Amino acid sequence: MAQIGTDIDLAISLLESDELVGIPTETVYGLAGNALDESVILKIYKAKNRPKFDPMIAHASSVDSVARLVKNIPDKAFTLAEAFWPGPLTLLLEKSDKIPDLLTSGLPRVAVRIPGHPTALKLLERLEFPLAAPSANPFGYVSPVEASHVNEQLGHKIEYIIDGGRCQIGLESTIIGFDGDQPVVHRLGGIAIESIRELVGDLRIETNNSSNPLAPGMLKSHYSPGRKLILGDIEQKAAEQINKKLAVISFKQDYTHISTKSFVLSPTGNLEEAANNLFKALRQMDDPEVDIILSEKVPNEGLGLAINDRLKRAAV
Repeated sequence: MAQIGTDIDLAISLLESDELVGIPTETVYGLAGNALDESVILKIYKAKNRPKFDPMIAHASSVDSVARLVKNIPDKAFTLAEAFWPGPLTLLLEKSDKIPDLLTSGLPRVAVRIPGHPTALKLLERLEFPLAAPSANPFGYVSPVEASHVNEQLGHKIEYIIDGGRCQIGLESTIIGFDGDQPVVHRLGGIAIESIRELVGDLRIETNNSSNPLAPGMLKSHYSPGRKLILGDIEQKAAEQINKKLAVISFKQDYTHISTKSFVLSPTGNLEEAANNLFKALRQMDDPEVDIILSEKVPNEGLGLAINDRLKRAAV
């Protein structure tokens, strides 16, 4: 298994030697490597068993460093960057010649962001290259929000994981591209759509399930636990599952009368708390003693849009 610690010097040494390192961000833990080196990008694809048609995000430390990775930054992109960077915003912009095609799966745009975790920022500030850092889990499985989760899933494939504590947000970043001047949301994430609209006005949401994604996180089946997950009315779905061992993930209501294996995302009905607990819940309910996980949608507003998106993909 990998060593877990807080030694940034060791992490830098490994990254500069073209090795992979588990790193914390405010969203989820990432499997990081040099985003400008195709051989390193291939290592990430291989370690995650990730299909090469699913592009990755390049992480940088400043707007200036992002500007060197893209051909231009539209005015509305600057507006969003000023408001949400460092933070859970990813911009999908026309890539510069520095970006390997392998990072973008051959697409003309690259996903870029400045993470809001102090340890990730400190690491990026000391490196001379951006980091590709998709979630540090086997492809399609639940994203990790603690260093131990990374070790459980990928510790046999990497040497070191930086422990930055539990991720503050617990959902991946919101991804926004542009069609001319109009912002287009390609992945719902850690920023409420309402907050984005306040800054840039009209926008489109295009998070369609896809087998040929334009941005990370658009595949139809994703974020899945090992057990089958059924989404709907929990009482009704439970009545349909005869002689099945059930687990329940609910928004704010307690369903221990259905199963003692249950997780309430937010007893107070707080969507930010629910978002932070979602991947933890999926992980805990993925138990060999469980046949089926039952879950329900949360209110379709604020971060609830992103939570419902993850649950829908996990249920595919």
